[in-house]
Amino acid sequence: MKHLVNLVILFAILAGVVSACGDKKGEETAPQFVTVRDGEFYIGDSVYRYVGANFWYGGLLGAEKYGDRERLARELDTLQALGIDNLRVLVGGDGADTIDCHIWPVLQTAPGVYNDTLLQGLDYFLAELEKRDMKAVLYLNNAWEWSGGFGTYLEWTGHGPAPLPKDGYQEYCDYVCQFVLDDSAKQLALNHVRNIVSRTNSVTGKPYTQSPAIMSWQIANEPRPFSKEGKQAFAEWLRTTARVIHELDTNHLVSTGSEGLYGCHVDLDLWAEIHGYPEIDYSNIHIWPYNWGWTKADSVVENVDRACERTQQYIDVHYDKGVGKPIVLEEFGYPRDGMAIALESPTTGRDRYYEYVFSIIRDSGKINGSNFWGWGGYAQPAHRTWERGDDYSGDPAQEDQGLNSVFVTDTTTTAIISRIAHEIKSKSYK
Repeated sequence: MKHLVNLVILFAILAGVVSACGDKKGEETAPQFVTVRDGEFYIGDSVYRYVGANFWYGGLLGAEKYGDRERLARELDTLQALGIDNLRVLVGGDGADTIDCHIWPVLQTAPGVYNDTLLQGLDYFLAELEKRDMKAVLYLNNAWEWSGGFGTYLEWTGHGPAPLPKDGYQEYCDYVCQFVLDDSAKQLALNHVRNIVSRTNSVTGKPYTQSPAIMSWQIANEPRPFSKEGKQAFAEWLRTTARVIHELDTNHLVSTGSEGLYGCHVDLDLWAEIHGYPEIDYSNIHIWPYNWGWTKADSVVENVDRACERTQQYIDVHYDKGVGKPIVLEEFGYPRDGMAIALESPTTGRDRYYEYVFSIIRDSGKINGSNFWGWGGYAQPAHRTWERGDDYSGDPAQEDQGLNSVFVTDTTTTAIISRIAHEIKSKSYK
């Protein structure tokens, strides 16, 4: 297996060398930004459809003191060799660094107070993407506790300690539903948006607004109103934030990070309204068969067909309700057989599910891009629950480490991903 992985990396490096040799010295070309027209993504005059991955910890790996730049290079080279050129990445980590189920280190330790080493890690990460002609979707907030987000902004504006979902899911929802109704909390989040979007990269010397590595600024990971009363305020917050981002950056796209129906208080009209705003450039949906009860812990393999059927239905209702913009399935995941977490555990159910989902992306014309959840790559999880000093993988700190991650040793899964990714790249959509 080690030899196979090394060969993958070697091919990626050789491809980079050939590309570099073909460049004309001294010539600089204009940055190639992703644009939207006629319901498609474009880079230049070419339609851009992609198979991507969630790689939320990419910026952390790039940080000198806390990360692992050697591992980052290996991960990016391997992903590129597999045909994955689009990564969805967190730009966050807010609040105290002592919270259970929370990532560490923390980027924003207090309102507007940043760990500069982590910002430089993000700079380094984006510079590495530019070298490889890869793209990133950068999300700037989080509805969930594992990076702070909604709960932390509410704590900072005097709402008291945020409960954790593991201690009471409804209690958590009742707390964070206040975010879209609290102007002070939203202002702190908007300040963070301004600080990041207007940043200049310390590695390349270029403003982020000029980086060809950025495909989209994303307002939040899985933003929700969390209450019926908050739906209109939720929509207005997304639109206002998107407008500010476009004012700061005229080159890059803006997206919401929405799960779709389940992220809009089960209101498909709300999802369509939000993604119909001119400030929002494309639509998002997420799909989680296990989390949403489409499969069960004791029948992950047996329920694959049911999960596939419900997945098709979920895609169809959003496509049929579409607003003429591209749709990205930017999160979907499936557990290992038997809910196992060990790297060597089988992925029979996941492989069948991935094969089905990727066939929809390739053949249906309803999905313009995707980011599976999530890339674990070369991580070696040491504990079921993440602890400081452990490798980061695709599973965030509050989830079982390895459950939804795709590692380099998952060769049957990576073979499916790579085959479909290259088929999509070679397919003409004009």
